[in-house]
Amino acid sequence: MSNNLPKLGKIHPDFFNQHIYRKLGKSDKSIIVGPQSGVDFGVVDLGSRVMVVSTDPFFIAHELGFQKAAWFAVHIIASDVSVSGIAPKYLAIDLNLPPQMTEAELAKMWEAVHQECKLLKISVITGHTARYCGCNYPMVGGATMFGLGKKRDLINPQAKVGDAIIVSKGPAIETTGLMSVYFPEILEAKYGKSFVKRAQEVFYQMSTVKDASICAAIGGVSAMHDATECGIWGGLFEIAQHSRVGMCIDLDKIILPEVVKLTCECFDIDPYKSISEGTLLATANPRKAKFIVAALEKAGIPASIVGEVTVQSKGMRILDGDKNYELKHPKVDPFWGKFAQYLKKK
Repeated sequence: MSNNLPKLGKIHPDFFNQHIYRKLGKSDKSIIVGPQSGVDFGVVDLGSRVMVVSTDPFFIAHELGFQKAAWFAVHIIASDVSVSGIAPKYLAIDLNLPPQMTEAELAKMWEAVHQECKLLKISVITGHTARYCGCNYPMVGGATMFGLGKKRDLINPQAKVGDAIIVSKGPAIETTGLMSVYFPEILEAKYGKSFVKRAQEVFYQMSTVKDASICAAIGGVSAMHDATECGIWGGLFEIAQHSRVGMCIDLDKIILPEVVKLTCECFDIDPYKSISEGTLLATANPRKAKFIVAALEKAGIPASIVGEVTVQSKGMRILDGDKNYELKHPKVDPFWGKFAQYLKKK
């Protein structure tokens, strides 16, 4: 019976387009960018300025420790605004806390939220905080991030034929960061303690705030997307679907750090289909692309040009050595099933 239950993680684009996309309440001409697959934010036209908005669960993985967990929770949602080319500025937050969370733990978590918001120049403007039965880690509420900026600085995501495709950091960054913290004993038994330390160091790569800011500053970017659910393959597919283009992607040109590769092998997870908060997917004018990659690398962020945007009729193609095959949306992110499986064993 359990096999008939819906899969964990985001709903797939087919369901979204059929049941949600066309049912969005009252239409409003001031909405420049509305809810759509492959876009991390919405945009409201304010005249010469725009308001960028994104909302997400407030994700507190308390096994990380409250300082790290709060850092990650803030960056998840700040990243989704940053890929618009507009910096995040205001935060509204709803905390639906687990009954077992103590006041001391809440104070520690909130101090970390406060400090990270200060560093990112984000102001908290409203919220709600309470404990409720049925609430549990890591989903302890929800949050909405706002950015305000000049209309000319907005990157309204629309990949163009001929654009270069850029990927920062490689796949499964979030998968590696979280699995290594939640299940270090599994990795240690296979690869040793030093490997676990290296895998856990991936944690602070789980943000695209800096990546997106650098890309926007260089210019020439037509679209940016944070590779979260369904990873690089899902993210690139979503950009192409939204932009009505095709893509030709060279698998060998995508950076795959050894620590990510081995972590995914240990848990039997396909890294290219798995959640990867912190991996920036961008399309850019080919004349600017090499300068974007150089700027990212100068800032200590590995990146590479992995392919080209093509006409939609050519579809989504993956070049893998001598093989050439169609890329389809994964629909189900393998991370959530494996995460639940190992969490139950633990």
